[in-house]
Amino acid sequence: MVTQSKRRALGARASRPAALLLAPVLLRQGARVRKRTPVLPEAAGERSGREGAADDRTPLRLLIVGESTAAGVGVAHQGEGIARRLAADIARRHGRAVTWAVSARTGATASATGRELVRTVGGDQDLVVVILGVNDTVRLHSRRHWRGQMTRILDILQPRLAADGQIVLAGVPGLGAFPALPQPLRAVLGWHARALDDELRSLAARRSGVLHVPSPALSDAAFAEDGFHPNADAYARWAHHLADSVVLPPTAGCRDPHHSL
Repeated sequence: MVTQSKRRALGARASRPAALLLAPVLLRQGARVRKRTPVLPEAAGERSGREGAADDRTPLRLLIVGESTAAGVGVAHQGEGIARRLAADIARRHGRAVTWAVSARTGATASATGRELVRTVGGDQDLVVVILGVNDTVRLHSRRHWRGQMTRILDILQPRLAADGQIVLAGVPGLGAFPALPQPLRAVLGWHARALDDELRSLAARRSGVLHVPSPALSDAAFAEDGFHPNADAYARWAHHLADSVVLPPTAGCRDPHHSL
């Protein structure tokens, strides 16, 4: 009997061979999806802010790095996006101030993020959430390439953490549930997303201070009008899901209050 975990592993290994076999069909479907899917802008508004106690002189520092979902595509304003939502959730749960910032752009892959987006990250970050994988999935980047680029990102980010700081690798979402994608394109990309997510889980397991948080389950009601990005309610649920998984050490944010934020 083939268990669910074995089916998952078989599907993950089969994603690229299946894509090669079905290439003519997948290329046509991909072209149609690109033509008919509306291109939504990144969320408007400032890409940094503060939530929580106004008199807290040593706020926790939160940074969101990654692709279009990190940039808030699918909602109108950054206030509805993952960064501000997560900051507000953490501040409320822990009675702390949280400063948040976003370093993200639409279309970013792991390699582009390693070259561009994380190079300017400052030090003393308490919590860095890395949101990547959809663009690497649709490009069918190999597991080896993905693992190497994500390792590079972690190598850059970890020295920039505060004492007891943490990096969260947000799970690659299940593209097999994206309503914008037709079959068999949806199935192949779903398999490949699971393969890349398995690599994230393995990377996190081998590194201290790195946590993998699987993507929450998705339904059609979770998507914006493009059928590809979260809507406001989905961002709120995702932030709550991430906040549930993050355990902040007691020293998080307890730096010199005169240190530049």
